[in-house]
Amino acid sequence: MSSNPKDIIFNSEAREKLKKGIDEIVNVSKVTLGPKGRNVAIESLVSYPKITNDSSIIVEDLNLKDSFENMGASLAIDLARKVKEKAGDGITTSLVLLQSILQESIKNITSGINPINIKKGLEKSLDFILKEIDTSKKSITTDNEIQNVATIAASSNEEIGICIKDAIKKVGKDGIITIEENSSNITNIEIIKGFEIQRGYLSPYFCTNTDKMIAELDNPYILITDKKISSVHDLLSILQNVSPINKNLLIIADDLEPEVLSTLVINKLKGHLKVCAIKTPAFGEERREMLEDLAILTKSTFISEEKGLLLKDASINDLGSCEKIIISKENTIFINGYGDKKEIKNRVALLDTLSKSTNDEVDTKRAKKRKAQLFSNIAKIKVGAYTEAELKEKKRFFENSLNATKSALKDGIVIGGGAFLLKLSKKLDNLKLEKEEKIAKNILQKALFAPIKQIIENAGYESSSIVEEILEKKGDFGFDAIDEKIKDFMKEKIIDPANVIKEVLINSISISKIILLTETLITDLKE
Repeated sequence: MSSNPKDIIFNSEAREKLKKGIDEIVNVSKVTLGPKGRNVAIESLVSYPKITNDSSIIVEDLNLKDSFENMGASLAIDLARKVKEKAGDGITTSLVLLQSILQESIKNITSGINPINIKKGLEKSLDFILKEIDTSKKSITTDNEIQNVATIAASSNEEIGICIKDAIKKVGKDGIITIEENSSNITNIEIIKGFEIQRGYLSPYFCTNTDKMIAELDNPYILITDKKISSVHDLLSILQNVSPINKNLLIIADDLEPEVLSTLVINKLKGHLKVCAIKTPAFGEERREMLEDLAILTKSTFISEEKGLLLKDASINDLGSCEKIIISKENTIFINGYGDKKEIKNRVALLDTLSKSTNDEVDTKRAKKRKAQLFSNIAKIKVGAYTEAELKEKKRFFENSLNATKSALKDGIVIGGGAFLLKLSKKLDNLKLEKEEKIAKNILQKALFAPIKQIIENAGYESSSIVEEILEKKGDFGFDAIDEKIKDFMKEKIIDPANVIKEVLINSISISKIILLTETLITDLKE
């Protein structure tokens, strides 16, 4: 078997090439960091340039001419994707940290330090500062605290911060909030009914929005069964009826055999079917109850062999529907089910009776949970703007803000603006490491200065003297780039979600370790 000739490079040359590719990605995005970060304009061959300060958008499609450097660029882009997926914010900070860690690490490796010891030192330092984050973080509870987190995550856009706070107030901190585009220039919040289950799509190929990795199905048909679908023939009647009318279809089943799943995926990718499949939620009796509730809410037939109903006999009349379904990797949200209002009301009355008639605490809680699920409120934020470009950008800000705020509500907050990373750098003085592992600790300490320095420089100031002044103060001080003053960040509520800081550190150090232990790069030889 023949293959293309390869170009191979080794050792320091390989690491330098990876670093050069990473530098290209970081340098183009770090100018956006902080409230006075700048914009980047990206050429479009079909319309106006895309102007944004969202690093995930800036780096997502970047390719470099040099194949070896492009490997490094791809690793940086992968870091941006991971941080966005796990934290929803902190992308630029993670890239700036990666660049700084690599710069100092490669210098030390070139001078003879063992990269394995640098890796060990970084791991021990990371474990130490993750514990420091857990010790330092504070929970948020007040409307003002929620608004502050939301505003900062939206690049200090107070209008967005207020809107996110209002939406959370309407549906509760665990409530469901969706972000959609409005047809007018006005942004408003609409409260609608919804139903959520903790099951996501069975294949990412079902996604209709690959940027957000979700499937959005408008007015879909819904098939509900507790059966494992072993053969595509069981679905044939349904698929033959749905395919010609080009309607969305969600299949909820106990499981799908690989052959059935691959058939659905292939037909979806070829455009023959607009379909998505998820597994049934919960187990045993709870699963049956939840599926029955969902069937009533969406006017579906619950196809169960226990009820004498076979999937192969199902018709299009057994399918239910709702206004919209949003399916992610982890959960599925049904919005405004088209079920009969009288039947839903009767179902709720039954659940009321169940919760009051049983002495079993578990059964009471389950009945109350089912009732709450049938009557869950969803806050739909409809984002308005004057132009399409403004709308897309504003919607992204809303999404980033919502993700960060949800994270802060779940895992608490720390001071923001790079100031907490600066504090962590000083905390690392208390970690005692030996020899080359200590060098790794020093590398990370220096890297933790990089984000706040970049924020200060993006505001138009020389960073060293300001950082020095912050370090001389005791407490939670940082540089407020908006007012261009050093302030007590906790007092001023300039805060970041603790989980965002964790994900930034975990993922930037993870990519750094991969690169430091890479000795060889192989690519196709260009003619």
